[in-house]
Amino acid sequence: MPMDIEKFSERMGALGPFEAQPRLGVAVSGGADSMALVLLADAWARARGGAVLALTVDHGLRAEAAMEARQVGTWLRSHHIAHRILRWEGAKPKTGIQAAARDARYALLMERCRKEGILHLLLAHQREDQAETFLFRLARGSGLEGLAGMASISERTHLRLLRPLLDVPRARLRKILETADQPWIEDPSNEDRAFARVRIRAVLPVLGREGVTVERLVEMTRQLAHSRAELEGATAALLAEQATLYPEGYARIAKAAFLAASPECARAALGRLLRVVGGGVHVPRRARIARLATALAQGEFRSGRTLGGCRVLVEAESVLICREMRKEVPQPVLPGACFRWDGRFVVETAPAKAGSPWAKQAKTWRLQRLGAQGWAEIVAVEPALRQSRLPVAVRSTLPAIWDRRGVFLVPHLGYDRGGGKFLKRLDFEPFEPLAGATFTVA
Repeated sequence: MPMDIEKFSERMGALGPFEAQPRLGVAVSGGADSMALVLLADAWARARGGAVLALTVDHGLRAEAAMEARQVGTWLRSHHIAHRILRWEGAKPKTGIQAAARDARYALLMERCRKEGILHLLLAHQREDQAETFLFRLARGSGLEGLAGMASISERTHLRLLRPLLDVPRARLRKILETADQPWIEDPSNEDRAFARVRIRAVLPVLGREGVTVERLVEMTRQLAHSRAELEGATAALLAEQATLYPEGYARIAKAAFLAASPECARAALGRLLRVVGGGVHVPRRARIARLATALAQGEFRSGRTLGGCRVLVEAESVLICREMRKEVPQPVLPGACFRWDGRFVVETAPAKAGSPWAKQAKTWRLQRLGAQGWAEIVAVEPALRQSRLPVAVRSTLPAIWDRRGVFLVPHLGYDRGGGKFLKRLDFEPFEPLAGATFTVA
């Protein structure tokens, strides 16, 4: 039997709270799962005086992608559902394309929701997706955090990611579309065995015949999710009480409290700190975090260690985590822009009329780390900056705007050669909160 709106309402109720007249973003690829989700979400929102905005990402990886995105828009217009197409611009990586496309997709979806003032983004992951995720992560040696599967609620800086279909079979979602006489798009990449997830999907029927059914795999993730939630509660308490996150993009955690925590809690806290300071979406691999935590516990540090794009140093009473200095490509800074830099800072500039002094000046602006050269340059101009309380290891990692003459603007040090009025904000906003809500069991 297809799922009716009452059952969907029960699932949404478990994901609340929502506004009195909820506005929802829904990621819609055009596949069966997302098409069913957007129809259900639209009915649910309309019944409460709210509305849905459907968002389709054109990754530009297939010639048919643009046409398919337009087709989705045509279908949704027939249901009177607002729709926007988001495009992944720029060069695409030659390796790791699925992971890169996923990261780009989430960034585009979340940024559009931020601009629209939408607080909830619905994703169409369903029961088979959860089982595949468990096997995929098991094959890669994931620990508790990975094997607990996908959460029904994931908090981000400006919104919540909601997955109301995690316990719904794929076949039931297709039945909804068949009943509504609504077509969907079959993505050929879902059959491409070059991708590990596709190969894993192909073995699910074989495992099922041996008793390792989708239902049992999902139940396993649910049990592990409860364990993960307990660990995350303890980790969040440790971070809230003993860690400090600074607006310059670095962190400290009290050394004594870190060493006194259980090994599991200490590793989880360290992973979160590395993810936030390093600008990543995921924590580093479990084995690498374990080695780093062991080295900290055994006092094996001298000049520090690096992991997850971070440098880890031991101070007298704390552990310092700051960004690792790496080779980077300078980022142009244009008028009226809003973008994420280094996976950690959100940059927004004032608009400018074509031909205005600001528009001409901005053509020379580039955003990159201050570096040792930049630090030497600005302290030569303003020697008082040498008295900064920032750790030496942090100074070189600060975001700085350069022009043809050198360092032009370092907001976190108050250094400004006249361009600060054009910069609306340059704020440290990592993808994930350091100690947000605990894992939500589907």
